[in-house]
Amino acid sequence: MQKRLGRYKYEEIADEMIHLIKSGTFRPGDRIPSVRQMSRQKQMSVSTVLQAYYLLEARGFIEARQRSGVYVCTRIPGGMPEPEISSPQIDPAKVSVWQLVKMMLHDAQNPKLVQLGAAYPNMNLLAIQKLNRIQSSIGRRKREKSGIYDLPPEGCKALRVQIAKHSVRAGCNLAPGDIVTTAGCTEAINICLRSVCKRGDTIAIESPISFDVLQCVEATELKALEIPTHPREGISLEALEFAIEHTPVQACVVISNFNNPLGSCIPDTKKKDLVALLARHDIPLIENDIFGEIYFTTRRPVVAKSYDQKGLVMLCSSFSKDIAPGYRVGWVAPGLFKEQVEWLKYTSTLATATLPQLAIAEFLASGGYHRHMRGIRRTYERNVASMVQAVERYFPKGTRTTRPTGGFVIWVQLPDGADSMELYKKALEQGIAITPGYIFSSTDRYRNFIRLNAANWSETIEKAVEKLGKCVVDLI
Repeated sequence: MQKRLGRYKYEEIADEMIHLIKSGTFRPGDRIPSVRQMSRQKQMSVSTVLQAYYLLEARGFIEARQRSGVYVCTRIPGGMPEPEISSPQIDPAKVSVWQLVKMMLHDAQNPKLVQLGAAYPNMNLLAIQKLNRIQSSIGRRKREKSGIYDLPPEGCKALRVQIAKHSVRAGCNLAPGDIVTTAGCTEAINICLRSVCKRGDTIAIESPISFDVLQCVEATELKALEIPTHPREGISLEALEFAIEHTPVQACVVISNFNNPLGSCIPDTKKKDLVALLARHDIPLIENDIFGEIYFTTRRPVVAKSYDQKGLVMLCSSFSKDIAPGYRVGWVAPGLFKEQVEWLKYTSTLATATLPQLAIAEFLASGGYHRHMRGIRRTYERNVASMVQAVERYFPKGTRTTRPTGGFVIWVQLPDGADSMELYKKALEQGIAITPGYIFSSTDRYRNFIRLNAANWSETIEKAVEKLGKCVVDLI
């Protein structure tokens, strides 16, 4: 075998490819030249290139896909460490983050800013045009039905039938009658909280957790009990059990699959243990599965609801992250609490808008949803990996970042000394919107954390991440 300056040629090829991958020339998920193409480019034998590719595969940089080619792995070795499990103070606290949330939402509508903050999906990937065509067709074909209230408040039966069918993939065995449609997932969570809690009650939540959940807690005048949460495996059951034994907990809220902002996914066996723990204490679990279909693994993770034996799990989701956020169509399978949830839905908004429900039901029934989601998953997997690599490339030493296996947000821990609100202000000066960590907690924690949205990826976004990294350097 040929050597050059004490090194084998296949090692040189491998090192060159590693450099191209780490520098971003080849992005995660990109197809690289075939063995024969590389052999011609390098004017080296096929066997030499083949050994280089074997080495790259062994090191975790590339993977061969059957009848497809060779691709850059979406999770390459090395890089920054992940944040450690969170350690909030386990004491109930009132939630008051609305003013900060309102400011973030205002920034999210500014077209002059590079949007890295709000957890909006990639609008270019959604099925909005197709849904609009379906909606127009339904408006012509079913003029009377599409223009009236869809009562009773459990919602459009055609949509509930499709949701029940699709829930089988998540491990559930739901009937259409088990489901109530809502105006998005936020309304579902809000109604669930109101159905099982009263003002001043304490609920256990993951920490950090989506500020939408915190807003529901604030609006219902409840207290939040933040539970330590691991960036990969989710809520700590040991800490939750301790909290339950020492504090009257009325309900628990989790984002079981791909927590926002952490990206954590509770393992299936742990979901089963979570449901069993809460069932022993007769505590309802409000489960948010809004990101459940955006998974990068070989199969969809199941929901905690699939282990529910007592009807205490209230499963909430919507079509906002994968089909059409503007349609505001969500749903809840409330178990034992269906009667109360229906009444609260009726007294809140009477009914969910009819035409969007009918359009989504027809889209799901056509079989187009699964084809649509396959493309979305591939793109988000690449974009998330690209965002993680960019943070590793441009942010200073001491930074930590999550590497989620689903969803499209990452959680970044900045070096000590960097304040996310100061970074937020500096980023705005550079024309960049981010979300500071403060708004993912009821207790002003996560001052040196930010959430970044990786739904989109482009040269403009990479340059924005580079500028953001320089801003962090200026703060420490």
